Parts: sequence; structure tokens; C-alpha cells
Amino acid sequence: MLAKDKTQTGLSVEIKVIPKWAWVLAGVVFVAAPWFFNIEASRPPHPLPAWERLPLGLLVGILGACYLLLIGYINRDAKRRGMSPTLWTILAIVIPNALGIILYFLLRQSPRNICPQCGHAVQTGFSFCPHCSYKLGPNCPQCKRAVGMDDIYCPYCGIPLRNQTAPVSG
Repeated sequence: MLAKDKTQTGLSVEIKVIPKWAWVLAGVVFVAAPWFFNIEASRPPHPLPAWERLPLGLLVGILGACYLLLIGYINRDAKRRGMSPTLWTILAIVIPNALGIILYFLLRQSPRNICPQCGHAVQTGFSFCPHCSYKLGPNCPQCKRAVGMDDIYCPYCGIPLRNQTAPVSG
């Protein structure tokens, strides 16, 4: 039987993490950059040629909007993963050449689950809630590692997880 992942993943779910303030700022930058290059950069003493202003304004607007959306995503995603959102947002902004953004994606923690009994955040892979000791999933009786609900044998130590009494044909 194939495993079915009930958690939603994908771009649409991740885009919903981005806060509204980041969308608003990205929209302002996307509109302001072409305006700047078409109005302000056309003034003397060194005006840009007309064929350069529109593509340059659109490029700067798109890059600026993407940068602000990434900053907003980092702010909310760090909070969702139990990390310091203020620290990671500042690091993503201050470290130049987008290295802060790259560092965030390399060093971020795995997403946390919610304990069904007490509601506290629990790291992925925990077998028991550290706040209320609620059993979060099945464990192997020998090695104590987490196993799947439908597993017949432990994938780590190979011990049978169910009573293997089968009818004897004779």
C-alpha cells in the first residue's frame, strides 16, 4: 500500500505564509521602480535612453518585489519553525548579496507539529510530547524508534511489530 501524505505542501501553501505587509511593500516597489526610471531617470544632466528605461525599471521592480517577498516569507516561516523571526529577518536584510537569505534556507529547522492533547509545538520525529508526555505515534518495542502504523517489521532493527501467528496449512 502506498503511503499518503496528508500534509499540504507546495507553492500555494508556502505563498500563503507571506504576510500582507510584504505583499503591499512588494507592490509599491514594483510600481515605484518603473516610475523612477521613466520619470526621474529621463531628466538632465545624464538621462537614460528611452529604450533602456522601461526594461531597467521592470527588472529593478521585479527584483525588489521578490526580495521583499522573501524577507516577509523568512519572517513568518522562522516563527512557524520555532526560530527567532526577528533575528533571521535582520540577518536576511543585513548580510549582503542575498547571503543572509541563502543562510536561512540552509540552516532552518524542520517544521514543528502540534501535540493533539496540549497544543504545544513538538519537533518532527518526537515520539512523545515534551510538555504532557502524550504518545504521538507508535514506537518499536525494542529500539524505541518511531515506526509507521502499517509497518509489520521495524525498519531500524527488524523486529516483528505484530504477533505473527498465521494459520498453518496442512
